[in-house]
Parts: sequence; C-alpha cells; structure tokens
Amino acid sequence: MDNENSIKAACIQMGISDCNKRSNVDKALSMAKEAVSDGAEILVFPEVFSTGFCYDNMEMSGEDEKGETIGEMCAFSKKHKCVMIFSIIEKQSSSAEPEYYNLGVCLEDGYVAGTYRKTHPFKREKHYFSAGDSIHPIRLPKRELTIGLQICYEIRFPEISRKLASMGSDILVTIAEFPSPRCHIWRSLTIARAIENQIPHIACNRVGKSPDSSFFGGSLIVSQTGDVMEEAGDDESIIFGNIDLEKTTKIRNEIPVFDDRRPGLY
Repeated sequence: MDNENSIKAACIQMGISDCNKRSNVDKALSMAKEAVSDGAEILVFPEVFSTGFCYDNMEMSGEDEKGETIGEMCAFSKKHKCVMIFSIIEKQSSSAEPEYYNLGVCLEDGYVAGTYRKTHPFKREKHYFSAGDSIHPIRLPKRELTIGLQICYEIRFPEISRKLASMGSDILVTIAEFPSPRCHIWRSLTIARAIENQIPHIACNRVGKSPDSSFFGGSLIVSQTGDVMEEAGDDESIIFGNIDLEKTTKIRNEIPVFDDRRPGLY
C-alpha cells in the first residue's frame, strides 16, 4: 500500500477466447504487467478468465489448485508483490466421474490466500458445475485486508454480499461474465451492493463474444457511498481506482446501518 489507509486496484477487463487457455493466460498476464506498472496492487480479472465457459471441453479446461494456470498467476503475483483475484474451471477427480466447480481464487504475493466455489450457478451452468456450499471472505494476511468475493450471478443475491460484509470484508469483489443486454442491471446492482454494505466494490466483467452470448464490459470501481470512481466501456481496457479504506468507518459512523439492523425481523 502507498499508505496505511488506501490501496490502488485495477479491473482487467478482457475478451476471452473460449477454450483457448494459452491465449487467455498470455493476454491476462500482459494486461496485468501494464496494471502493476501503473502502481496497481490489487488486480481483478473476469470470471473463468482462462477458458470462458468451455462446455464442449470441460475435461481439457478444468484444473485443480496445483494446475498450470494458478501456477503462472502465482509466479506473477510473487514477482510483482500483488494481489490477483479471478476464477477458473476447477476439476475434482476424486470420484469415478470428474466434478467441476467455478473456483474463485485470491492470490497474495505468490501464495493462494484463499478460494471460493461459486454457490449459485446460473442457468446452463447448473448442468455442468456443482455448487459450492460455503460463503466466506478471504483474508490477506500480509496486508491485513479481507476480501469478500462473489461470482457473477451472485450479485443478484444481496444475502451473499451482506454475509461477506458482516463477516468483516473490507472490499467486495465481483468477477463476472455478465451478458448483454443487461448492462443497466449490472450497473445498478454493483452500486447497490456497495451502498447497502458501505464498503468499496470492485466489479470486473468480460467483453467480446462466446458461442451463445455477447458481453458489454462495464466494469466498475465504486466507493462505500456508491460513487462510481471508474467505469469501463465495452472494449478491452484496464480501469484503476484508489480505494480509501478509512472511509468505511467514517460512513458507518455517519449512517449506522449495521448497528440499526434487526435480523430477528428478517
């Protein structure tokens, strides 16, 4: 961090070549290099950035935590002393038939700080992915920072971000392949999740096309009060935001939403 109370974050809004792992990882690392050169310390990538939803070849696309993609991202994170947040198709081969998850990953300075399996698969995903069964934030021990990670469709469930916030998340992060034509929904929900939980929100979407969808981008970095700090268009780009962590305490003192909650009524 530049100082005790702020950190520079970047959304790596990229197009994804479906089922082309090498091309996608190379692009992600190239854009990541540009981001860290501009001083970013937290780098956020789209959902399943390395493959897209490669339904036609899940066997090839899936990896475990010790796979090549996480290994390459760890090496970059270690070299540049940065945080990287993304998801991949996870393949678990412990049973007779492989089991697949949408695995969110958070790296800190070359180490896997934590993972999160998407708990709410969306439509077609349900036929290919198992659902995770735990919602929990991820602690970055070196930075003494806690990340609340959710994945795409989960932005529609305020219970998820509220649980992550109530468990001590400092920053909410949403990684997504949120498709056209739902740009207004994506933008509204991203801002709402920040306002209602009074924490900054980094929301990173993809661009381009997949075999059955197109993607509008529109990545956002939003403050604790819902102010849009930076917003991307519909092309490949990197957006940056200096996140003031101290502002969370200030806004919660001014408007004590968490103190005034009455969970017994809900």
